Amino acid sequence: MKLFLITVKSVSHSSSPVQTVIMTAMMHLLLLILLGIAAGTDLEEKKGPFENTVLEVLEGTPVPFAIYQFQVGDPDVNSFRLSGEVKDDVRMSKDGWLYLENPLDWSREDNYIIKVEALADDKVVDGPIYVTINVLDVNNNAPFFNQSSYAAMVRENSPAGVPFTRVFALDRDDPTTPNADLRYSLVSQIPNMNHVPLFQIDPNTGEISTTEEGQQMLKAREGILYSRGENQGADALKMKFNEYCPDPNVPYEDNPFYTCVERAEMRRRNVNPLEDPDYTLIVRVQDLAGASETALTGNTRVHIVVQENLWVSPGPIHVVENWKTSYPQVIAKVQSNEPNAVYSIVQKERQLKFPFMITENGEIMLTEELDREDKDMYTLVVFAKDNHDKEVDPPMEIYVVVDDVNDNEPKCEEEESVFEVQEDEPSGSLVGQLLVHDDDKEGTLNSQLSYEIMFQFPATENTFLIDGTNGKIQALRSLRRKEQPTYSLDVRVSDSDFSTICKVVIKVIDVNNEMPLFEMTDYGSYTLAEDTPVGHTVLTINATDADDPDSGSSIIEFHISAGDDDKVFTVETDGKGIGHVVIAKPLDFESSTIYKLKIDARNPEPLMKGLEYGSESTAYVSVFITDIDEVPEFSLDVLDATVPENTTKGSVLLTVDAKDPEGKEIGFKLEGDSKDWLEIDADTGEIKTKQKLDREILESFEVTVTAFEKANPEMSAERVVHVRLLDVNDNYPRLVETQGFICVGKPKPVVIKAVDPDSDPYSQPFTFALATNNNKKSPNWNLRQIDDTTAELSLKRNPTEDRTITLQINIKDNAGMGLTHAFQMRVCNCTELGYCYMEPGVHGFKYGMGATVGILVGVIGFCVLVFIVVTKRVNQGRKKKAEEEETMMQ
Repeated sequence: MKLFLITVKSVSHSSSPVQTVIMTAMMHLLLLILLGIAAGTDLEEKKGPFENTVLEVLEGTPVPFAIYQFQVGDPDVNSFRLSGEVKDDVRMSKDGWLYLENPLDWSREDNYIIKVEALADDKVVDGPIYVTINVLDVNNNAPFFNQSSYAAMVRENSPAGVPFTRVFALDRDDPTTPNADLRYSLVSQIPNMNHVPLFQIDPNTGEISTTEEGQQMLKAREGILYSRGENQGADALKMKFNEYCPDPNVPYEDNPFYTCVERAEMRRRNVNPLEDPDYTLIVRVQDLAGASETALTGNTRVHIVVQENLWVSPGPIHVVENWKTSYPQVIAKVQSNEPNAVYSIVQKERQLKFPFMITENGEIMLTEELDREDKDMYTLVVFAKDNHDKEVDPPMEIYVVVDDVNDNEPKCEEEESVFEVQEDEPSGSLVGQLLVHDDDKEGTLNSQLSYEIMFQFPATENTFLIDGTNGKIQALRSLRRKEQPTYSLDVRVSDSDFSTICKVVIKVIDVNNEMPLFEMTDYGSYTLAEDTPVGHTVLTINATDADDPDSGSSIIEFHISAGDDDKVFTVETDGKGIGHVVIAKPLDFESSTIYKLKIDARNPEPLMKGLEYGSESTAYVSVFITDIDEVPEFSLDVLDATVPENTTKGSVLLTVDAKDPEGKEIGFKLEGDSKDWLEIDADTGEIKTKQKLDREILESFEVTVTAFEKANPEMSAERVVHVRLLDVNDNYPRLVETQGFICVGKPKPVVIKAVDPDSDPYSQPFTFALATNNNKKSPNWNLRQIDDTTAELSLKRNPTEDRTITLQINIKDNAGMGLTHAFQMRVCNCTELGYCYMEPGVHGFKYGMGATVGILVGVIGFCVLVFIVVTKRVNQGRKKKAEEEETMMQ
C-alpha cells in the first residue's frame, strides 16, 4: 500500500492556541491511521511503556510500517530523538510511534540498536532507553553453486558409495533457519542407457559416487596398453601398430586406420571432461531442505570422464602343489594406475611361512614349493604407493589356490575296526562302515577310495560283502553265535595310486530270544504292622534267563505292574535275577489294609520279533497291614501367631487342629507360657489371651501345645507355637534425668535425653518443646533439638542470683503422642570442678537435738523481727522488680 503525502500549512501567529492544538491532534491521528493501515494489525498490541525493548521486524516489510508506540507518562513530552545505529530506514513520530521509513534487508543488517530520548521542547525529560530491532530473514535468496559447471574423473570399478567428486552451493539467507538448509539431487544423467542410474549424490554433502550398477557398468574408452616405464610416444605406437599390421605398405601418415587410432589414442590421453565428457550430470540444489513446494532452487552441471582402471586383481591364481620348477617363479602380475608406483606385498593371515615376493614391475613371484595339505589357499594383499609412502591405489587382495596332486595314501581310522551284529539278522543286514581317510583334496580322484575284502577268517564263502565305494559291510546270511562268535577280515583300500590294508573284527552277539522265568509265580502272603520302617525287606524273589550271560538280553529287571497305585513298595535288584521287595513309603492301615502285588520280570532289551512275555514271567504276592495305636497328628507342622500387643483379653490367637488316626477323642494342653498370658481350650484347641500382652516385656516367645488321646494320655504329640507381638503406641517418651544445673559463672547448656520402650514407628525421633503460657516463647530459656533422642537446654541471658526453676518440657514420639514433663533446673554458683557450691559446714558438724531446737527458735525470732522492719521499708518498686525477675527465669 502506498503512503499518501499530506502537506499541512503552518498555523499563522494569529491563530488561536485552541486551533493549534486541534491541528496537531489531526496530524497525529492521520499518521496513526496510515501506519495502522500499512501495518495491517491491531495497533493496540503494539503499545507499551517507555523502557528498554526488543522488537522483531520481517525483512522487506512494505512501508510505512508501524513497529511500536512508546507511551510516556510525562504530559509535556512533545517529541523524541533517535541516535546510535539509527538510519533513515527507521523514524519516530511525535506521539511515540516507531515506524519504518524504508524496507529492511537482513543480508545488509540483521539488527539495530537505537537510543531513544523523550523531549519536551528539545529538553530531555525521560530516557534514554535502548531499542533493539532484530531483522527476521525471509526466504528471498535462491541457492547457487560456486561453479557453473564441474569436471571430474572416475575410474572403472570405483567402489559404490565412495565419493570421487563434490559440488557445493551457497545461500545468502540466514544460515540458522530452514531458508538456508540445502539439499542436493540428481536431475538427469546423460547419456542414460536403459534408464539405469550409474551415479548418486549425497543429499546433505553434495558428494557424488557410483551406484552398485555404476561400479559394474562404467567402462573407459579403449586404448593402447603400455608396460611400466615404456615410452608412450609416436614410435612406441608405431611398433604396437606393426604387431597387429605387419609389413605395412602404406606410410603411417597416409594410412587412414593408423591415423584414426593415433587420434583416438591422443584424445584418450588428453581427454577434457568439459569438452568431451563420457557423462554429464544435471545437479539441483533446493533450500527449505527440499521439502516445500515454495523451496528455491539452483542448478549446475558435472562433466565426468571414465578412466581405465589398470589396478585389477589377476586372481584367483592356481598353483599346483609340489611344483617342480626353478624358484622364484612368476605366477601373476599387477599394474597400478600410477606409472611410477612402488609395490609391496604381505600375507593377510599371520603365519610364519610366506613364500611370495613382488618385483618393482608388479610381478608376483613364488619362492618355493607349496603343500596343499599344509595350506590350501593364501590371501595376498598388494599395496601400490608413491615415493612418499602414500597409497595411490586401494589395497588389492589376491587369492592363491594350491591345486592338489595325489601324494597321500589312504589311512585306516582305527588300527583294528570292531563291529557287532546280532545273530539271526536277515541277509543284507548292515554290519558297519569301515572308516578310512585320504589327505588329498576331497571330491577329486586323488581322494576317491575303493574297498575290497582280501582275506576272511574263518574262510567261509558268502558271509560278508563290502561296498566298493563307501566301505559299508553287510552280512550275506543269518549268523549264529553258537556256530562262530567272531570273524576277522583284511580289507584293501585304494585310491588311483596308493593302497593300504585295514583290519576288521566282526562279533556275533546274542539276541533276546529267551524270556526271564520266576522260580515260583505265587509267593503267598505276608503280614506287616503299619509302623514297619521304610526300607524293610518284605521278601526276596528269584528269576532266571537262558540268554548269553554276557549280553544285555540276560539282564532281568522287576516292575510292580499292579496292586500298588501309591508306590508304597519297590523292587531292588542288580539285574542278575535276585529281587528284594522293600517298603518305599510309610504304611498306613487307615489308607489300605491289603496290597495284592503283581510283579513282572523283564529284559531291558526287546525280545526277538515274534516272542512275547508269558505268565511264567509274572509273580504275585499279597501283603496284609495290621493296625497299631498311633499318636494324634497335627494338620500343620509349623504353628505361628503374630498379634498386636494390645489384643484384648479372651481373644483367640489361633486354633490348633489335630486328629487321631483311629478317630479317638483327643484333648489339648498348653505348656511353657512363663508370663501366664495364654490359655488353650482343651476340647477345641483354641489358644486365647488370658491377660494383657506387653511387647516391651517380651517381644516373642514359644509355647508347647500337646494333643493327646483322652482315653490314653500317653499317646500324645507336641507342636511348638511361635508367638510374635506387634508393637502399638502404648508408651510415651520420658526423661532419663528430671533435674540439672547451670553454673552462673559459665552457663553451659544442659543436655536432656528421653527414651520410649516402643519400637519404630512409635518411638524416636522425638520432638522437644518448652510448655509456656499462651504458647509463647520463653524469654530466658532456649530448647534446641540435637538428635532423635536428645535436646539442649540453655539460658538466653546470664542470671543475677541462685534459683531453682521448674520447667515444663513437652516430649512427643514419632507418631505424635507425648506428655509434658517437669524438669528442675538449678541456677547456682559453681566450684572450680563445675558443681554447685555448698557453704562450708553444711554437711559437717551437727549440734544435739536440744541445742539445735534452741538455736532454731532464736533464729526464727530474730528473722521475724528483721522481717517486720524490712517489710515496712520495701516499696512497690521492689515488688515489681521481683516479679519481673521471676518472669525472666521462666
